[in-house]
Amino acid sequence: MSPSTSYAQRLATARLLHRFSFGPTPGQYSEMLQRGLGATHELVLQHGLPDPALDSLPSLNLPLLGQIPEAGSPDAASFWSTIFSGQTALISWWLERMVLATSPLEERMTWFWHGHWATSVDKVIYPLAMQKQNDTLRRYALGNFSDMARAMVLDGALNFWLDNEENYLSSPNENLARELMELMTIGVNNFTQHDVVAAARALTGYATNQANGDVTFDPAQHYTGPLTVLGRTSKLDAPSLVSLIVSKELNASFISKRIWFRFVSGSTEPPAALARSFGRRSIFDLVSALVRSDAWINPANSLVKSPIEWFAGACRALKVNPSSLDTANLHWFLSQMGQVPFNPPNVGGWPYGQAWLSGSVFQYRFMVVEMMLASGDLSPLSVPQSEMVQACADWLGVAEWTARTGNELDAARSNPIQMATIALLSPEYVVSI
Repeated sequence: MSPSTSYAQRLATARLLHRFSFGPTPGQYSEMLQRGLGATHELVLQHGLPDPALDSLPSLNLPLLGQIPEAGSPDAASFWSTIFSGQTALISWWLERMVLATSPLEERMTWFWHGHWATSVDKVIYPLAMQKQNDTLRRYALGNFSDMARAMVLDGALNFWLDNEENYLSSPNENLARELMELMTIGVNNFTQHDVVAAARALTGYATNQANGDVTFDPAQHYTGPLTVLGRTSKLDAPSLVSLIVSKELNASFISKRIWFRFVSGSTEPPAALARSFGRRSIFDLVSALVRSDAWINPANSLVKSPIEWFAGACRALKVNPSSLDTANLHWFLSQMGQVPFNPPNVGGWPYGQAWLSGSVFQYRFMVVEMMLASGDLSPLSVPQSEMVQACADWLGVAEWTARTGNELDAARSNPIQMATIALLSPEYVVSI
């Protein structure tokens, strides 16, 4: 550790880069330590700037497919081949964006919102509908949450995933209404069953084209009477229902806690000021307040990286494009680790924390490291052997190695590949300590 750099600064800088930028690129951590925390805040909050790396990515042109053909029909094999190749291309396209983004905050927040509005292609099937949802999440990732929620309640993939195409006047389906309130806007125990029934009626009349994700509205199939939701009575459709729910102070508290939980800690509580920063429902204001808070120097606020966050960070450090890796193997390894983009296990999203530290996850993480190191750039370790252990920490954005990890790295100084393997699999890198 440089004598001019405190442990607190190293810790805060490392946490900010890993949690909001997927991890530092080579040399970035050292540069930010020199420039100070204020510069780090500005760096991780950058968004909306031209990005030649992302602009150079080939467009993802997913075909518009028709209805699912009957099993055994002449078109079935071709249809499913196109579906599965489209799903694979969609996953690869997003992984590439996460790794190549010069200012990754927008992609990082899109990833967060994907887990928040969790929708799985496993049920939706059509990758085009999932791409449209991803575009919506990215459009509003740092915008106004009210606008995002109104767009998402009319998102075709989400409507199909939560069975709103089965929500009829004669037989309301409550799934979307319940999850909208419980998991996406105000939280459990903050509404009643009466609110769910009324909200479900507000969501009648909407039909989803599963193939392209378009949602249409038929007034003849919509409940037109007054509805009482969260203590307010009025005539409601999907957008006005969402506006009502999101206007509640419960929404500011719920979303700020979700952001804290996923970016800071699952064991500490956010300060009250964080919810106040979300008063206008500006997502960027909320994220900015969090980034500029003193949460990052609290030792209790460690966080286990999910497999995708870990993978994207490792690729960024090694200058490895996901597209250069064996796609089938990579997607298989990610599935065995329990996390593949566009395929969360349920409406609650992916697991959290200790779930990512099992032996089986470690095994496949090791296989991914082997694959990445075959073409990874290890030039940051091209320093005198006496400096390699510290250089490794500065390269990967690790505040400090424990004595145990430090000893293992010290013993591997003659073998940069072995040293990089140890470092990328170490608790200090897998857990943003």
